[in-house]
Amino acid sequence: MAEDQRNRKALLGRKLGMSQVWDENGFFVPVTLVDVSTNVVTAVKNEETDGYKAIQIGYGQIDPTKVTKPLAGHFAKAGVTPRRHLVEVRTGDADSYQPGQELGLELLPEGSEVDVTGTTKGKGFAGTIKRWGFKSYRRTHGSHKNERRPGSVGACATPSRILKGKRMAGRMGHDTSTVQNLTIVSADTEKGVIAIKGAVPGPRGAIVLVRSAVKGA
Repeated sequence: MAEDQRNRKALLGRKLGMSQVWDENGFFVPVTLVDVSTNVVTAVKNEETDGYKAIQIGYGQIDPTKVTKPLAGHFAKAGVTPRRHLVEVRTGDADSYQPGQELGLELLPEGSEVDVTGTTKGKGFAGTIKRWGFKSYRRTHGSHKNERRPGSVGACATPSRILKGKRMAGRMGHDTSTVQNLTIVSADTEKGVIAIKGAVPGPRGAIVLVRSAVKGA
């Protein structure tokens, strides 16, 4: 079944950091705390006007004076205050949502299996050892400081060039990543914070998208 036909639930949130909780057997479970408060539906897409079903979710407060006029009109049409972050989520039950509707933790209750999408930490320009796990050369007398160099990279005669996709030095991290089939261990309705078992992509303070697991939908 295509992804846009699944009745997937989703919330935008901010990664607060990691903590730990104890299970019924007395073992501690590492969890990631995510703030998913202030989620609201800012637009609803349908097949008649847009060709597909989806909802647009807004998260995070922003000064109304910092919003462009087109976005200000978009938020005013939905009847909501301006939001800092927007994301569109395809779902088969988009017709059950209304612009201006607030989304709470009841969409993803405790025990739910979720997929979390975020942007990984940026590592800057990295060499082959850090980026790809290459083995370093021996650090001994006469090595001429070659221990972290990648070695030969070019082809001799055929095809006389460096092939695309070769593992070389370059920018590392800051990529969109999704971790699947994580479990919501607990949910604080008053504070709007959920605890997800395990680690999720991104540094502390990063924006993440928490959706119901596609493999379990």
